[in-house]
Amino acid sequence: MKRFAFITGIIASVLCLTAGIWILSRTGFSIGGGNDETIVIWQGMAIYFIAKAFFVGPMLIVTAMKNTD
Repeated sequence: MKRFAFITGIIASVLCLTAGIWILSRTGFSIGGGNDETIVIWQGMAIYFIAKAFFVGPMLIVTAMKNTD
C-alpha cells in the first residue's frame, strides 16, 4: 500500500504540473496581453494546477511514509 500511495503521489504531481504548463502554453504565457477575460481565467486555472502539483503529490507521499501498515 505504501508503494501504491508513493507512486500515485508522483503521478499526481507530474500530471498536475503537466496540465498547468500545457494550459499556460495554450494561452501564450501572455501577461496582460489582451482584453480577453477568458485568458485570465485559463491562466488562473493553470497556476492552480501548478500549485496543486507542489501540494497534492508531496502530501500523498508524506502520508504514505507515515502509514505503518
